Amino acid sequence: MPDLLSTALGAAERGWHVFPLRPRDKRPALHGETSCPGTGDCAAGHRKWEDRATTDPDRIRAAWSAGAFNVGLATGPSGLVVVDLDPVKAKDPKGTPDGATSLQALCERAGQTVPATYRTRTASGGHHLYFTAPDGVRLGNSAGKLGKHIDTRAHGGYVVGAGSALPNGAYEVVDPTGPAPLPEWLYALLTPRQPSRGLTAAPVPVRASRYAAAALRAETAAVAGAGEGVRNWTLVRSARALGRFIPSGDLARHEVEQALNSAGLRAGLRENECRAAVASALNWSIANNPGRPA
Repeated sequence: MPDLLSTALGAAERGWHVFPLRPRDKRPALHGETSCPGTGDCAAGHRKWEDRATTDPDRIRAAWSAGAFNVGLATGPSGLVVVDLDPVKAKDPKGTPDGATSLQALCERAGQTVPATYRTRTASGGHHLYFTAPDGVRLGNSAGKLGKHIDTRAHGGYVVGAGSALPNGAYEVVDPTGPAPLPEWLYALLTPRQPSRGLTAAPVPVRASRYAAAALRAETAAVAGAGEGVRNWTLVRSARALGRFIPSGDLARHEVEQALNSAGLRAGLRENECRAAVASALNWSIANNPGRPA
C-alpha cells in the first residue's frame, strides 16, 4: 500500500499544491460550503479545496495524519495544465477513439509529435500528461475541446496524484520526466483567437476561388491578431493551411507569401522570421497536398 503522506509531501516538494481526497475515492475530503464551521482556514469565510491546497509540509502532515487520504493536486495554483486522456466508455459507439488516439491524431494534423513530459496512468487506464502553464496566463478547464475523450485541467480543476488508489486500480507514474512547458500549438488551441483590430484586409488575388479567398482573409487575420507566445505557431499553421491551395492554382505562392509575411510583421514578428517560417511551411504543405486530379 503506498505511503500517501510521502506521496503528498513529494508532490509539494515539486511545488504542486495538494489537498486530501477521500480514501480510495476522487472526491475532496474537505467540508462543503453548507457545512462550513467558519473556523480554522475558514475563519474569514468558506474556503474551497483550491484555496486550501498547500505546499506547507506541516499542514500536509496534519491533514494526512487523520487518515489514508488520496492525493489531490490543484492544477491552477500548481502552475500546471494537465491533459487528461480518457479511455473509451462502455456507452460509446463502436469505433470511438480513446483520448490517446485522439491526441495522436491531433498531433499529426498539427505536424507535431506527442510531447514527452511527466505522465501518469489513471485508475481507469487513461493517462494524465502534465505541463507547466505559460507565465502570466490563466487557463481554465476544458472538456472535449481538443478532441474526443480529451479534457484539460488548469485553474478551477484538480487531478488525482500518482500513488493514490481507487477500487478499480491505482494512479502510477509512467514517465517521470519533469513537466514540459505547454507547447505553443496546444496553448493556441486552448485559447480563443483574439479579434484583430484596425487591420487592413489582405488583398485577394483575382483568380482565387471564393473558398480560397475566404481562407486567405481568415488566415491572415488570424496571424495578424495572434498574441505573443503563439505568433510563430499561428503563422506556420496558417501557411500550411493556405499552401494546399497553391498546387491546385487557386492561390499563387507569391501572393500567399506576401499576405502572410505582412500579417506576421503586424503581429510583431521580425521579417526574417516571417519569411523563413512561411517558406518552410508552404514547402511542407505543397509537398503533402498535390494539385487537383485530372
